Amino acid sequence: MSRIADLQTPAVLIDLDIAQVNLQRAQQAADKAGLQLRPHIKTHKLPFFARRQVALGAMGITVQKLGEAEVMADAGLDDLLLTFNIIGAAKLGRLKALHDRVTIRVVADSLACVEGLAATFTDPSRPLGVFVECDTGMGRCGVQSPEAALDLARTIIAAPGLAFAGLMTYPAAGKYAAANHWLAEAKALFDAENIPVPAITTGGTPDIWHMQDASGIATEYRPGTYIYMDRSQVAAGAATFDDCALTVLATVVSRPTEHRAIIDAGSKALTSDLLGLVGHGYVLEYPDARIVGLSEEHGTIDVSDCPEKPQIGDLVRIVPNHCCPVTNLFDQVHLVRADSVLETLQVAARGRVD
Repeated sequence: MSRIADLQTPAVLIDLDIAQVNLQRAQQAADKAGLQLRPHIKTHKLPFFARRQVALGAMGITVQKLGEAEVMADAGLDDLLLTFNIIGAAKLGRLKALHDRVTIRVVADSLACVEGLAATFTDPSRPLGVFVECDTGMGRCGVQSPEAALDLARTIIAAPGLAFAGLMTYPAAGKYAAANHWLAEAKALFDAENIPVPAITTGGTPDIWHMQDASGIATEYRPGTYIYMDRSQVAAGAATFDDCALTVLATVVSRPTEHRAIIDAGSKALTSDLLGLVGHGYVLEYPDARIVGLSEEHGTIDVSDCPEKPQIGDLVRIVPNHCCPVTNLFDQVHLVRADSVLETLQVAARGRVD
C-alpha cells in the first residue's frame, strides 16, 4: 500500500468510503421512493463501480455511447440502457452485435432514428426495446410534445423487430416538477389509447433527493454524478464538499508573486467547464483560494485571500466543477482512504465516446 504523497501529479483520487456512502444513500432513497435505480456509468467509466452499483440493488446500468456499452458488456454487465440516438449503418451494426449478447435498450426521438433501428432489427422473437426520448425542458434531444411521443411510439410498435419500452427524459436541473407534469400528460394519452407504457425513466443528480416526487409517474431513476459529486452539485444543493469523493491531486510548481500560485493541473486535468460557477474548482486545503485560470498544463490560483499560502512543492486536492469529464481525461484513478492508496484502476471506458 502506497501513500498519496508518493503519487506523481496531477492524479485523480477517489475516496472509496465516500463513494460507497454515496452509492448506498442513493439506492436507499430509490428503494424508499419505490423506484428502480439505473445508474449512469459515464461519470466513473469503471466496471469496478458498475458492479458495486448492481450489487447494491441497481436494476442495471445506463450508458451514453456504444463504446461505453461495449466495455461494460465485456466486463459482464448485461442489462444496459443506451440513452443516445444511434444513427448510421456502422453504429447500428455495433448495436446489433451488443443486442445479440446482452439485454440492451435504446432511445429514439425521430422517425429517421426509428427507421434505422427497424431496418436493422427485424426478428419479432427477440425485439429491441426502444424508449421514446422526451424533451421535458432540457432543450436537448427529445420529442417536443406528449402527442409527438404517442405518434413515435405507434411507429415503434408497428415495427416487427422493435418493442416500445416506454418514455425517457433527462429533466433540466430544478425543473423536476415540470418534467413530472409533462410525463403525466403523456402517460394519460397512452392510457386513453390503451397503449401500455412498460417503463418511464428519468434522472439527474442535481434533483436526486427529490426523486420521490417522481414516484407514481416514473418507474426508474438514472443518476450519474452522485457517486462522486462535484462542485456543481454542491452549488445545486445536492451535496456538500464532504460528499465529494473525487479530487484532483496537484502540486504547486511556482509562486511568481505573493498572491499567485501555479499548479501542474490545467484544462487537461481539471476541465474548463464552468457550469455557471466562478473559478475552476475548490481547493480543499485553501477554501479561500480561487482557481482563476487554466491553460493546458497550468492552473493559476489567486491566494490573496488565504491567511496561509501554499508553498512550492505543496500538494493540494481540488474538487472540480464537473467530475464527469475529469474521469475521461485520465488513464487511471487511485482509490484512497485517508492518506493511503488502496488500489489503482485503469479507466476502462476512457475515450469511448464513439
